[in-house]
Amino acid sequence: MPFQRQSLAEIVNRCVGDIESRLPGADALLPRAVLTVLAIVLSGAVNGLYGDLDWQARQILPDTAEEEQLDRWAAIWGVARKTPTVATGTVDLTGVAGTDVPEGSVLQRSDGTQFATEADVGIGTGGTASVTVQAVVAGSAGNTSANAVLTFLTPIAGVQSNASVDANGIGGGDDTETDDDLRARLLTRIQNPPQGGAAEDYTEWAEAQPGVTRAWCQAQWQGPGTVGVLFVMDDRTDIFPLDADVAAVQTALDALRPVTAQVIAVAPTAVPMSPEIHLNVADTPDIRSAVEASLADLVAREAAPGATIYLSHIEQAIANAVGVVDYTLNEPTANVVVAAGSMSTLGTVSFV
Repeated sequence: MPFQRQSLAEIVNRCVGDIESRLPGADALLPRAVLTVLAIVLSGAVNGLYGDLDWQARQILPDTAEEEQLDRWAAIWGVARKTPTVATGTVDLTGVAGTDVPEGSVLQRSDGTQFATEADVGIGTGGTASVTVQAVVAGSAGNTSANAVLTFLTPIAGVQSNASVDANGIGGGDDTETDDDLRARLLTRIQNPPQGGAAEDYTEWAEAQPGVTRAWCQAQWQGPGTVGVLFVMDDRTDIFPLDADVAAVQTALDALRPVTAQVIAVAPTAVPMSPEIHLNVADTPDIRSAVEASLADLVAREAAPGATIYLSHIEQAIANAVGVVDYTLNEPTANVVVAAGSMSTLGTVSFV
């Protein structure tokens, strides 16, 4: 039977009862009695010890360990917490031709997130220039959408104060791995020991890289002796990897793969699924939002490279949305099937 920890109030009552039973005639229940004060102080200390014992007990096994203790468990099994990565991208500048923008110039987003230029650049004859920037602080906060406006923290004569993020956006920033994510990888490592190049090994190696949350292994990707490792990064707005992400995972896989295998890191190709729905009875903005959220959850659970999303599951997701009474699904009219290197995403949900 597991130990049932008592609450602070229960400990105080027990202490008071013990004092009264062991000191006949003592009235420990008086609010300002010395014995009452001593009972409360002692109970607080005991409650603190119980709390420490609770914490120590959670650290004994890796499935409940936290923070530093979890890191120690992970290190024993050769698993390391993913460190944060820095977001990088290109911004477009405008100004007077011939004006120089020095390396390290700081630009700032409207929310205060800062970026520094990675090289010296001069404004070209057309009055424009492009320069690579990276976030000053590592993490996902540096990821920035295309066409976002950045402003020079210190104005540069001859250069417009506002710069624009190019069409590729600023990406690649990931946060430090959470305890839950590290614990999940650690338990996978414990429960699935390395087998010298089994499918599970490739997915574990890929998921150990910063930002990678899910990976899939495809045998004979480009013929005999080749292995394709496809992966996504769910913590980003766009879960599909950038070229730099693919290169980083490729480097990691090359260092771990069996010498007889040719492994290829691959970013799945996004295939948008764009349902067209008519809500026959009730049709409000809240119901539409609920339908979109339910479909997004379905895609998040069932989408994978080469995976089919069944029409019946799409219909069920719509029917289960809060507020839906009756509806007609115009599109799709059949199961959503994608190729081996492709992956379904939720496109635009149309209500007609």
